[in-house]
Amino acid sequence: MRAGGGAVITMRDGFYFFDPETGKTELIQEVDADEPRSMFNDGKVDRAGRFFAGGEDEVSERAMCGLFRLDADLSVHELEHGIICNNGPCWSPDNKTFYHTDSFMQSMYAYDYDFATGDISNKRVFASTEDERGVFDGSTVDEEGYIWNARFFTGELVRHAPDGTVERRMDLPIPTSTSVMFGGDNLDEVYITSMAQVDWAGPGVREHFPGGDAGLPASAGNLFKVTGLGVRGLEEHRFAG
Repeated sequence: MRAGGGAVITMRDGFYFFDPETGKTELIQEVDADEPRSMFNDGKVDRAGRFFAGGEDEVSERAMCGLFRLDADLSVHELEHGIICNNGPCWSPDNKTFYHTDSFMQSMYAYDYDFATGDISNKRVFASTEDERGVFDGSTVDEEGYIWNARFFTGELVRHAPDGTVERRMDLPIPTSTSVMFGGDNLDEVYITSMAQVDWAGPGVREHFPGGDAGLPASAGNLFKVTGLGVRGLEEHRFAG
């Protein structure tokens, strides 16, 4: 959502303004125009109102995509390149650390974050799923600085401590959990999105679902809510442009 009304979104090829009342879109800037298999995947706004979003290879094979930052002045900056599937951008409560995932590299990374400029540096592996079947998907951070991640393929909700270790795991009723966010009046409820279809995806995804769409639970694609966790999230911010 935009601070001045309406929304800013990513579509397959770039950043757009979106008017939910009329359904009209207005192109801000295309990205990765020379990579026809690259499509935007996940994004989030930092606490200064900058929109971070990155792409994925539509067949989940080649490290060809970028991570971009859209500033309030509508300038676009590429922060990282050579990513298979961008996921889970989020920030520590003190705004000093940026977290980001390349799902099919089995890695969640931490970076030093310059809140004044929106720049990232000092990339290092924060956590890995190399020894797991699941992969990192969308993430968020709670007020204690722990990272909550939706695990795709296994359908888990996983909480990582600030040192990267796993603090808890919760099984979900679907294997296609895609992202997680706090909500509710007290920001103490967790909402989890999920995917309803896998037949469209590349072989790197479909091989984990031998039954395809027909083999998914009927509730795949639903929005789920988890309560009673005893943890509060942080308020999300609107795009400043």
